Amino acid sequence: MSKRTFSNSGISAAGREANKHFKTTEAAKALTDNEKAQETFHKNRERLKAERLARDAAKAKGK
Repeated sequence: MSKRTFSNSGISAAGREANKHFKTTEAAKALTDNEKAQETFHKNRERLKAERLARDAAKAKGK
């Protein structure tokens, strides 16, 4: 069995630069997706809170 090591020696300088750019783009996209998910969660939580407060106010008014 031969021992294999993985390195970038088979990739050209342009290929390494392209990979570096691709990694940063993917990281930024993942962060953006996470931020969108957090914003959606926060908006939904605020909406549900407003609905609950309105129901509670209606119950208190009806008593």
